[in-house]
Amino acid sequence: MIEILQSILALIVTLSILVTIHEFGHYWVARMCNVHVLRFSVGFGKPIYIKRGPAPTPVPVPDDQEIRTRSNEPLMGTEFAIAVIPLGGYVKMLDEREGFVPDDMKHLAFNRKPLSQRIAIVAAGPVANFLLAILAYWVLFSVGVTGVVPLLGDIDPDSKAGRAGFKAGQEIVAIDGAETRTWSDVNLRLFRRLGESGDIVITVNQAGSYDSRIELHVAINDWMSNIEEPYPTSDLGLVLKYPKIPARIGGIIADGRAEAAGLLAGDEVITANGRRISSWISWVEVIKANPESPIALKIMRDHEMIDLTVIPARIEREGEVFGFIGASREAIVLPPEMLREVSYPLYYAWIPAINKTWEITVFTLISIKKMMVGAISPKNLSGPITIAQIANQTAQSGLASFIGFIALLSISLGVLNLLPIPVLDGGHLLYYFIELVVGKPVPERVQVWGLQMGMFLIFSIMLLAFYNDLTRL
Repeated sequence: MIEILQSILALIVTLSILVTIHEFGHYWVARMCNVHVLRFSVGFGKPIYIKRGPAPTPVPVPDDQEIRTRSNEPLMGTEFAIAVIPLGGYVKMLDEREGFVPDDMKHLAFNRKPLSQRIAIVAAGPVANFLLAILAYWVLFSVGVTGVVPLLGDIDPDSKAGRAGFKAGQEIVAIDGAETRTWSDVNLRLFRRLGESGDIVITVNQAGSYDSRIELHVAINDWMSNIEEPYPTSDLGLVLKYPKIPARIGGIIADGRAEAAGLLAGDEVITANGRRISSWISWVEVIKANPESPIALKIMRDHEMIDLTVIPARIEREGEVFGFIGASREAIVLPPEMLREVSYPLYYAWIPAINKTWEITVFTLISIKKMMVGAISPKNLSGPITIAQIANQTAQSGLASFIGFIALLSISLGVLNLLPIPVLDGGHLLYYFIELVVGKPVPERVQVWGLQMGMFLIFSIMLLAFYNDLTRL
């Protein structure tokens, strides 16, 4: 229950940051263009907090302009609100299409502004998200980001990597020509190839030598296109060199088989069905191989040997059946030689920050394209539950991890909002660019039809993402 509440809180904090920055982009540019903002809301629904800003300074209408209607009361200042549903936000501007605007206030209306200013105001939200990502990466690269050196451990000779010639001790230094300084870089480069065919070109340093490089080719064909939760490194058989991890339990899932058996955090598995357990990997192998079969355990707890019996639950995923008990390993501290810090001088870090933001943006667009054409499974789409879980995990991992997640999510929000779907910023920009080309606004009936289609599409995507979240649970 505590973990659920932490995840909900992490989701609220994360979305509040992203939404506030996004809407502030719209708000700030609107003010620069002298458009009056009626409400700046973080969240939807009934406001639970409202603060009103100062009223806008009136700009008199020229004497030679006929004024048919005047406001009966002065225009109020912007309402800054926090609403009850923290899953978005909006900026409501003075607009003749949404309500009556008297003649002496029309100069403050959004719809009366030049096309260039309307485009700038709408685009400002996604741009603010990209700027937030650049700022986050600039901070991270300035203070230094620590990652795991992509050094390979024992490679199964029958795996794709083994057949391609990978050996233990080699370091992956590039994939498809792009540098990989950490294991995270390796995963990102491989994720970009999901759903594709051809060769993945992986550059490694020869084992024991840092002076010579060789290129190894791994053939793929519609790579993992139907996999719900793809793990590219595992599929290729690329194994990270890791220190020996003892079979010591770090956490227990509530109401799981491990809890039912009486296992506790800190327990170390010594034997399972009489077999000596030398590492966490060998322990996991025993669990996976025995779904719904009792496993007799000898456990070391507080320097005392204890006998327990656990019966792994039966899990079926992607045609594979395996056992699962709901226990995680104890966290370990990696030795310094396995870690690499990526950092840049403060005055220079903005360049790799921009490059990283661009790289993630392109990756997001490519992933959306592949999902639309069926190259990768739409079940990879995530919703608020998954976001909440990851936000909670990164928050617990430290400030640097959380900032990195904020940057990643901010880019995703910026890209998604620029998609040419009515209701989103990209849909409005599409209408404005059509107006720019043809010289007149898109007909109102077309905009209404597009709004209905856009709402249906967004609602369908949200349902799919939520369904995916529930199936992962």
